[in-house]
Amino acid sequence: MDTQKISVPSPTSSPVRGDATPSSGVVHINFRHTSRFTVIGNHLAQHRELSLLAIGLATHIQSLPAGAKIGIKTLAERFPESEARIAAALRELEAHGYLRRTRERLPDGRVITRTCSYNQPGDSTPHKHPAARPQPRPRPRRPAREAPAPEQSPVPAPAPSPTAPTTPKPQPTPTPHPAPQPASARAQHPPLPAPHTPSPELLRTAVELLAGLRRDTPQLVLSERDVDHLGPAVAAWLEREAAPETVRRTLTADLPEHLTHPAGFLRHRLTALLPPPLPLAPPRTPVHRVTPFQNCDGCDRAFRSPTPGHCRDCRTGALHPPSRATVQGCSG
Repeated sequence: MDTQKISVPSPTSSPVRGDATPSSGVVHINFRHTSRFTVIGNHLAQHRELSLLAIGLATHIQSLPAGAKIGIKTLAERFPESEARIAAALRELEAHGYLRRTRERLPDGRVITRTCSYNQPGDSTPHKHPAARPQPRPRPRRPAREAPAPEQSPVPAPAPSPTAPTTPKPQPTPTPHPAPQPASARAQHPPLPAPHTPSPELLRTAVELLAGLRRDTPQLVLSERDVDHLGPAVAAWLEREAAPETVRRTLTADLPEHLTHPAGFLRHRLTALLPPPLPLAPPRTPVHRVTPFQNCDGCDRAFRSPTPGHCRDCRTGALHPPSRATVQGCSG
């Protein structure tokens, strides 16, 4: 009879009885869940293309109740992964059909992000809210067959009452939409300025100014038609008290090197640089002029008069003329 060796440890019994115990690999010890559990398909748990973070994130999202916050910042506060890794995992789930994010505008004007989690990636039908999905309609029950009623004599149908003829409702006339304008009409130039009170002298000065531009600036060679077309614009400048030399200096200053359309260039300057009318000059205040003193040619007294001559006493022949030593003022 052999003695039992105490130093040899006794072998532990397998948790799975019978021949179900595999020789290697994982052994599942399963207990039946009756509450607080989530069903996850093997297509997600064993996905070949999703990362482990994406699979775990999808499992976490599917275990949350409806209405839970699953923003990137919320998930980053819940798990140790960074916001960049969580955002990348959410994009993976979106690409494989497990997640759908849409932006919606509420009646009060706010814009929110609606997120839908799919436990089956094949269902890509957009739903605004899980509660908004159409419910299956119940099948109508067939009514029980009743015994046939005894035959009755047919009752004559009442004669149809005459109805008043219905007048057709007037159809609303369609609102004519304006025809789209061509590109050439949309790109029209602004109108040229014109004088308020044109005069022949003003237009002649303007035409002479335009025709003489090529004397000093050979680039500004205008045709007779261009001169007649731009003449009223130059007359508008002259009417606003702009000197002809000022207009000539404005039109010829800082010309581009290659000027291919001188008439269009002058049209732009005459329109864009039109000076405003000068304000009205204030009324001049009357200047009070003082009549100067004059020495009388007869008695040498001082008197006020615009011109030299005799004082009033000498003109009237007074008997007692004043002495020359006393100079007194005498009204003229």
